[in-house]
Amino acid sequence: MKFQGTDAYVATDDLKVAVNAAVALERPLLVKGEPGTGKTELARQVSQALGLRMIEWNIKSTTKAQQGLYEYDAVSRLRDSQLGEERVHDVKNYIKKGKLWTAFEADEKVVLLIDEIDKADIEFPNDLLQELDKMEFHVYETGETIKAKVRPIVIITSNNEKELPDAFLRRCFFHYIRFPEPEVMKQIVEVHHPGIKEKLLTTALTQFYEIRETAGLKKKPSTSEVLDWLKLLLAEDMTPEDLKRDGANALPKLHGALLKNEQDVHLFERLAFMARSQQPRR
Repeated sequence: MKFQGTDAYVATDDLKVAVNAAVALERPLLVKGEPGTGKTELARQVSQALGLRMIEWNIKSTTKAQQGLYEYDAVSRLRDSQLGEERVHDVKNYIKKGKLWTAFEADEKVVLLIDEIDKADIEFPNDLLQELDKMEFHVYETGETIKAKVRPIVIITSNNEKELPDAFLRRCFFHYIRFPEPEVMKQIVEVHHPGIKEKLLTTALTQFYEIRETAGLKKKPSTSEVLDWLKLLLAEDMTPEDLKRDGANALPKLHGALLKNEQDVHLFERLAFMARSQQPRR
């Protein structure tokens, strides 16, 4: 069972090594990187490439680790008991299975994605240590132990918004998805926009990387944003000449696809103003 990438996802050699190492070690794969670098999509592509079902757990700031195991609805049970419902006698009727439970009870190997783990409370990763390590947990209301029938492939993503506990990191195989170099980016673009003209692509990517390297930029545009930008350029039938910028017009064409906050827009406007003020008067 080896991951070699897919036609729809350009995986670098080091990323393929990381996925296959995590599978071989039976450890969760912790994937970090800038937003928009394909971390979540990686899990989907691993699932597709290996022919495995994917179970996706999207983490929010309010998500608790217990929700991934199960939730016991005591309120509903109390209400049913007051109404004399027959189902009240079986506590299992009030237990809602979480994503880990679903993955553990699968008869076949599945891919379990725990997406954006750094959004949750700092204690969230620690609360899942034993469950992810031993691949089992106890249900106190029923007295049963749920143990993985087949150990799932666990992929955990993080946008690096907060540090994760050392004890959690020790149990993971770690990989950082570096931002793609221009040559790799061209391969990614070719997957999404096949047949794009070489000159337009070169001009657009040159401008894109110049924008990313602009000093003072608050949010660098990501891979997903450059793909959106190129889609717009193609829809508008723009040429390389249309993309040319000068000091007086520092904002890129259709900049709303690349610049996502007013500070960065103002930064380019200031750069344009400074360039105009430095131009010799006629």
